[in-house]
Amino acid sequence: MNSQSDFAERHVVVTGAAGGLGPAVVEALLAAGATCHLPLRAVGDAVRPDVRKDARIVSVASVDLTDETAVREFYASRPPLWASVHLAGGFRAAPILDTTLVDLHTQIEQNLTTAFLCCREAARNMRAGRAGGRIANVSSRAAAVPAGGAIAYTVAKAGVAALTEALADELRGDGILVNAVVPSIIDTPANRAAMPAADHARWPKPAEIAAALAWLLSPGNAVTSGALVPVYGRA
Repeated sequence: MNSQSDFAERHVVVTGAAGGLGPAVVEALLAAGATCHLPLRAVGDAVRPDVRKDARIVSVASVDLTDETAVREFYASRPPLWASVHLAGGFRAAPILDTTLVDLHTQIEQNLTTAFLCCREAARNMRAGRAGGRIANVSSRAAAVPAGGAIAYTVAKAGVAALTEALADELRGDGILVNAVVPSIIDTPANRAAMPAADHARWPKPAEIAAALAWLLSPGNAVTSGALVPVYGRA
């Protein structure tokens, strides 16, 4: 994944580009030659300033990924896509007795609804182009190995995993491969601040997860679909 020809002249949507993982994914795809389309709530520091000036970044502000109409209009206005990777999400930890129905709905909306809408509209765009494509989501180790303390988040990310596997089966005949990475706690500044006593060296780094996603999205991946790829770091 170090040749400019891997994604040359290929258009890729990256949601959640302003999050902890997003900048690393955008940078990996740019390095491989992609043009990156970023739906943002507002144009800000989604990636490093020097990278943000790259002409192959197309930022679109005021896109609410939980809004069906906004997502449909965003994808409909894109050129034929090669890939779409969905990093947008949210996290809230709480025991179940402290988890309200609003908390559950919020986690489902931030994690599962956004992935569902973006998967659907990406598939619509790719089917229209009739050239196949790649879709990637982000589930969580919390869903793959469920434990207490973050029930709403766990349920939402389990939904993302099921969405990925079901969609891979549905789109197989269209040549659209659908996969997800399954990270443990990602080594971001926000997570370090929240857990200062943890062994941060064991957490997967954003660049490491970005490399896995870039391969799943690449033309070099010709057969892998429906996979939930663990990226647990050194845990």
